[in-house]
Amino acid sequence: MNWLDYLIVIVYSAGFLGLGYFFKENKNAKDYFLGGQDMGWFPLSLSTMATQLSAISFISAPAFVGLAQNGGMKWLTFEFAVPLAMVGIMLVIIPPLYRSNIVSIYEYVERRFATSTRIVLSVVFQVSRSLATGVMVYTIAMILQAVLNISFHWTIIIISVITLIYSYQGGMKAVVWGDTIQMIILFAGLIICLIYGWNLLQETGNFTGFDIERLQVVDFSNYGFSGDEFGFWPMVLGGLFLYISYYGTDQTQAQRLLSAKNEKTIKKLLLANGLLRFPVVLVYCVMGLIIGSLVYLAPDFLGEITAMTKTHYPEQFMANGIKADLMIPVFITKYLPHGLIGVLIVGILSAAMSSLSSTINSLGAVTVEDLFNRGKTKLSTEKHMKYSKFFVLFWGIVCIAFAYLFGGSKGTVIELINIISSQFYGPILATFVLAILVKRVNHIGMNVGLIGGVLINLIVKYNFDNIFWIWYNLTGFLITTILALLVSEIYKTKTNENLNINFSIKREDVLSKEVFILLFFFIAIILFSIYLPTILGGI
Repeated sequence: MNWLDYLIVIVYSAGFLGLGYFFKENKNAKDYFLGGQDMGWFPLSLSTMATQLSAISFISAPAFVGLAQNGGMKWLTFEFAVPLAMVGIMLVIIPPLYRSNIVSIYEYVERRFATSTRIVLSVVFQVSRSLATGVMVYTIAMILQAVLNISFHWTIIIISVITLIYSYQGGMKAVVWGDTIQMIILFAGLIICLIYGWNLLQETGNFTGFDIERLQVVDFSNYGFSGDEFGFWPMVLGGLFLYISYYGTDQTQAQRLLSAKNEKTIKKLLLANGLLRFPVVLVYCVMGLIIGSLVYLAPDFLGEITAMTKTHYPEQFMANGIKADLMIPVFITKYLPHGLIGVLIVGILSAAMSSLSSTINSLGAVTVEDLFNRGKTKLSTEKHMKYSKFFVLFWGIVCIAFAYLFGGSKGTVIELINIISSQFYGPILATFVLAILVKRVNHIGMNVGLIGGVLINLIVKYNFDNIFWIWYNLTGFLITTILALLVSEIYKTKTNENLNINFSIKREDVLSKEVFILLFFFIAIILFSIYLPTILGGI
């Protein structure tokens, strides 16, 4: 990097500090956490995508496609279930949550079941999300340190402190508009990498086509029960329950839906996410193919990755030879002109800051609402705002601490987070679905089902290690549902009357244009993915 690149990073950082100041006027905690519920579908949809398509995706997805062992375009299968999940959220999850006039979505299950159900879900979210975010910040900081040759501590400060300041000042509006800007920068960075990578690949004169083994997307014969991954059925069925739970019952995502002007805005938001995610991830993957091919045709490129792996990741170098995640950062710093290097580094920072800002805002919301502003202990407007800002700051510091304490555990914590997520997403989704749709389930049955679903999932995982982890989102949902229904029949208690549970799915909603568009798009991306190897193989 030279002075121009550093200037771009500095200007970008200063701009986001100003963003928090611009949105600093919040009348109350609901304004602070839900942006006054007057936000449009466009910024909310980009904010939702930016949170999910993080810096890890910017770096790791192309590396998996182009360089990782057993990698390839099958990464696209992660997107198959997204349109179907948007339909499920649109019809079942969001309408009753939005109409309940809540900030923390876990308040809904307390009204329907019991305080204990709310507290368990809230605490699980707080611990798992803060830990995962800490690991993300650490991973990006380490990669930036390796390629920019600046202190790890400075990269942590750049990512964390700036995000803390604008999130603390501006609340949800600053987070959402910050995410919108960051998503645009991120996508521009993807296009730049793709175009420059393709031009450099052609200039080598040795490119004869992509590696055929990396082109396959759809595998109907792989069911994910023999240690294999990315089969069609596990990715669609397991992915469906994963994404409905993540987008509909995870506070970081659901909070954006609750910030919308009205339910019509939410439908547009979900439709946009269902349609736009696949093209964005397709760009990730094609970029990975192009730059991965360049690695093997440009010896200096591979040499740079090897040298950096040996210097910064010696244990991984001894085990695997190279760290694939260094592919994109090395490409940016070694092959792009100055100025564009700054833009792309800003793209990586943007993605990391987007995930961090969303997390600390949501963690602050559930902490205040679930632990301090509930029942008879309602806070005054002044105290509510003070508590809200304090806990946004508190969770930001916790995430930074987790980055230092647990991020360097060489994959163990990341693996643990994936296991925890897959064990909990299904049972949590079952809790909300039963709360919304099934009147006869009581709090005893629900608590037993929730705990039992997680425990049985863990037992299955421990004894059948060859099962692909994405299946546990489906099995957890089914186990929790069955247990909740059985125990509720055995131990009958009066249904909680503090919540109207007469919600039903209307025929006109099922037959809406949004549903038909998403179902058609699901079929279209499957057919496109089946023929994609033929298309790419002809290049």
